[in-house]
Amino acid sequence: MDTGTPVGDAFGAHLHALRTGAGLSQAELAQSAGVSVRGLSDLERGRSRGPQRRTVQALAAALHLDAAAARELERLASLGRPRPAGVKAARPAAGPTGAGETTTSQTPPARTAAHHTLALPRDLSDFTARGPALDRLHALVEALDPARPPVAVVCGQPGLGKTSFAVHAAHTLAPSFPDGQFALDLRGMDPRPLAPRDALARLLHALGTPEGAVPARTEDRAGLLRSVLRERRALLLLDNAASEDQVRPLLPGHSPTLTLVTSRHALTGLEAVHRTELALLRREEAVELLTRVIGPERVRREEQAARDLAELCGHLPLAVRIAAQRLAARPGEHLAKLAGQLAAQENRLDALRTGSLQIRSAFALSYRQLDEATRTVFRRAALADGPDVSPETAALLAGLPPRRTARCAQDLTDAGLLQPHPTSDRYRFHDLLHLFATEQTTEEDTPADITAARTRTDAWMLRRATAAAQLFNPDHQPGAPGADPDPATAPAGQEQAHTWLEAERSQWLAALHRAQEAGRHQQVLETAEAMHWFSDRVLHWELWTEVFGRAVGSARALGSRRDETVHLNYLAWAHTTCLYDHTTALGTAQAALALARESDDRLQSGWALNYAARALDGLGQTGEAITHLRQAADCLSHHSDTQSRLAELSTLNLLGQHLRQAGRPDEALAIHRRSEALCRAGIPGRPHELISLYRASAQRHIGNDLAALHRWEEAEAPLRHAVARFEAARMPAWSETIRLELGIVLRHLHRTEEARETLTAAHQGLLRINHPRQLEAATRLRLLDEAGGIDGHGPAAARAHHDAAGMHLAEGVLDALEKTATEAEQARSKGAAAKIKADTTTPGARPGRTAARPARA
Repeated sequence: MDTGTPVGDAFGAHLHALRTGAGLSQAELAQSAGVSVRGLSDLERGRSRGPQRRTVQALAAALHLDAAAARELERLASLGRPRPAGVKAARPAAGPTGAGETTTSQTPPARTAAHHTLALPRDLSDFTARGPALDRLHALVEALDPARPPVAVVCGQPGLGKTSFAVHAAHTLAPSFPDGQFALDLRGMDPRPLAPRDALARLLHALGTPEGAVPARTEDRAGLLRSVLRERRALLLLDNAASEDQVRPLLPGHSPTLTLVTSRHALTGLEAVHRTELALLRREEAVELLTRVIGPERVRREEQAARDLAELCGHLPLAVRIAAQRLAARPGEHLAKLAGQLAAQENRLDALRTGSLQIRSAFALSYRQLDEATRTVFRRAALADGPDVSPETAALLAGLPPRRTARCAQDLTDAGLLQPHPTSDRYRFHDLLHLFATEQTTEEDTPADITAARTRTDAWMLRRATAAAQLFNPDHQPGAPGADPDPATAPAGQEQAHTWLEAERSQWLAALHRAQEAGRHQQVLETAEAMHWFSDRVLHWELWTEVFGRAVGSARALGSRRDETVHLNYLAWAHTTCLYDHTTALGTAQAALALARESDDRLQSGWALNYAARALDGLGQTGEAITHLRQAADCLSHHSDTQSRLAELSTLNLLGQHLRQAGRPDEALAIHRRSEALCRAGIPGRPHELISLYRASAQRHIGNDLAALHRWEEAEAPLRHAVARFEAARMPAWSETIRLELGIVLRHLHRTEEARETLTAAHQGLLRINHPRQLEAATRLRLLDEAGGIDGHGPAAARAHHDAAGMHLAEGVLDALEKTATEAEQARSKGAAAKIKADTTTPGARPGRTAARPARA
């Protein structure tokens, strides 16, 4: 039963309002919270002030308060809790003083003065986002244990708003620290940061210690600070810290104090601290900050321009604020105008300034703190191509030893100037920091320095790329010319080579481009030739037209008709397979055929006819494609060398595929069985692994031939073998398309669940490599679900409702898909087997060098 209206302090009045708002009597709340009715009544009337934290927590739980409301209740309770009457003076010990303790006899005042010199800076009324980080700090305060006073380190790259966040957090948490909030700038970016001794003196003065009572020695001042803070619930904001050594003496020992430390350095050496590493704003948060500064009306009028500004500022809080405040000072200026100015990269840092705020100055503060070697690594890393840079590339560009560069990269990471990749040993710049680093390169490095750095790096990269790609050539002999420039760190095996080539793709491709511009044509040809084998593993990379196109240009510059013919053939393959540009592919193959016939090169003539057929089929001219393939087979059959046999094998496989597409599956099956028999017999001098890929391709075609003949049970086994072989070879463009074809066969075998699992896996795999047949896989899955009982596995009642017309319609859609299934595959694959290459000696070869070039299957 209620005993009256509370007239006590703020806590009591607030508690009464919460209880009555929840519709509870004092007896009901007391029973739920485990307190006495009298005690609850005293709290509401103000007769009992400042209840213990566990009592407040019990009341909050009984009232079902959310986290914010519970924090407010605790804040009001903390205002009424008693504070110590004073701090006892330390007495001299009989022996030497304890480490870090003071021997002064002066007694500091009991409580902090109402006014002091380290008051918090003003909070920003337009502060935006950072909710989760603030919640973590609130949780830290709620669980505060004086035996382990919490220290929260706020770190991150320049411009993330670390100080603004810490100040806002301090203001938000201030009610929980009635003994005062103190902010001290440690001037970590100055040439001479604030010394710990001076920082301690300023903190002690602000806490009420008379000037004459501050000891002389740093360790004594640190001991006195710990003593003063022992019973005080205070908040310390140590802003802009330079190092761990600067911060350690300022930290409380046993105290209900919270310490917030901000730094551009990670301060990884500080022990037992809570880390708050701020991230970039999300786009919507960046737009929200812009809105709070310039008003919602302007943003609503130019919503896309506002999003563009957020992107151009790289979602960096300082950059967004600068742009917003610049717009706020020019109320008539359109957002799109500023976005246009920022879009010009060479002017972006100039445009991101307003009054005393400059994004360039914020970056320069951190840059000036670095030693010479680390500054060099920072600048030169901006010369790297691609979205990130490896330590080895950075070392080559900087001209420094790898171990020294790795240490510099770590220092740059700690300073927030480089961002480490979460899983691999690579680093990346924020967009604006990349522009700043590029500026520093232009200002501090001569053009000769930059040219030398790039030339050195390009030469190394192309040698490593060539050696790594050669690991995929079955004929490659270890220790052959073109070996890796650093055998100690070279990729060991195809798995590591694939990983390296993919990670450094942008770097070696740009190096190839610059090598051709510099006239290093032989190097271009050697790298492109090595890539010929590796390109089979990554058919989805669209860069192959550039690689082989540059090789054609370099062959022409060297006057090598043989190299030109070979790389024209490679280029025709790339246009069909990677870009699906069949018209250009046909013209390229015809140019290769003309050159091959001029030199009576039957092998390259056969390949040119083969590639022309692929292009013709892509253009819908299947009849002409079959004619070209018959000519190619005839051209190749007159030679008995190994490479011609492989080329003939590929041509026959492709011929059979086109015959199947033309509705002649019986002829196709006969040709593909002949191909499989040739593979089983083996080809002298060719490794088993290579021939097994040919056989897997032939089996894939046999499976599809049998499917076209509706011999579904026979089709399953060869398709399964082909999937397993190409999967083991890490050739997803092959394995996933064949998996799709296997799923089709399983559907026709009425194994619906197995078909669904297989089609689902194929669809996911095709999505990963952005293969055009992903749409077919998705459609087949959908139709499989919609067809339900068509496959004979749905409920009998459901099947009974399918009339004949409906069944024929669903089957007709699936059959139509099957008839067109190979169209996209023609654009993506090479038709029959893996593209197979091998060396042979032909007349006209340059002395001491095998003249033949691998050709694609």
